[in-house]
Amino acid sequence: MTDEAMKEKHIVRSFDTELEAVQAHLMRMGGLVETGLSDAITALRERDVDLARRTVKADRSIDELEELVKTEAANIIARRAPTAVDLRVVLATFTIANQLERSGDHAKNIAKRAITIAESSSLDEVTAAIARQAQLVQAMLADALDAFIQRDLDAAQNIRKRDAEVDAVYNNVFRTLLTHMMEKPANITAGMHLHFVAKNLERIGDHATGIAEQTIYLITGELPDDDRPRQDQTPKETTEAR
Repeated sequence: MTDEAMKEKHIVRSFDTELEAVQAHLMRMGGLVETGLSDAITALRERDVDLARRTVKADRSIDELEELVKTEAANIIARRAPTAVDLRVVLATFTIANQLERSGDHAKNIAKRAITIAESSSLDEVTAAIARQAQLVQAMLADALDAFIQRDLDAAQNIRKRDAEVDAVYNNVFRTLLTHMMEKPANITAGMHLHFVAKNLERIGDHATGIAEQTIYLITGELPDDDRPRQDQTPKETTEAR
């Protein structure tokens, strides 16, 4: 092997190592988001204020990892000038980091609401429904990250379809909350907080779908051009800021 060929092989190997490293940071970030979401829902169900507060503080680690992923991804583009599939890997990683950071923010918002809900009246029926919604969202998020790592096109496309199920559960929670609040005004405070919890979960489902769409883009070179199946029929409102 000539010196030039050996140099080229070394460059390719170094580039692959850098790509693997930034994706490893991304998966660590995903793991923290999954943990944060799980802890937030546990804090909500068990009225565990201490766990909720720890979950809020833990979001800082997610933010720091996002900055690390974006910095390394930008450096790869600047130094390596990747093309074709390699460029799509870097761009998808960059975008997924943002989706995960936003998901982490929504999990933090749920934890904040859990602190307030722990001190208000109980709506156990709705809390249980929200916990079921959370299970769907947690599975979507985990499967979306797996699809990205495994480059699984079928799994990514299936996740887009599952987002409609999360919307349907959210709509049911919304209607149930309205009923409780109209029947008993004392439920309004807890009902409003639980509604924001359900809406934050619905948004995490959207971000999981966004991750799946980035996997589709990575594999095919194109983002899906059809609208996502949606069943969210509630009035539009914004969730909390960071």
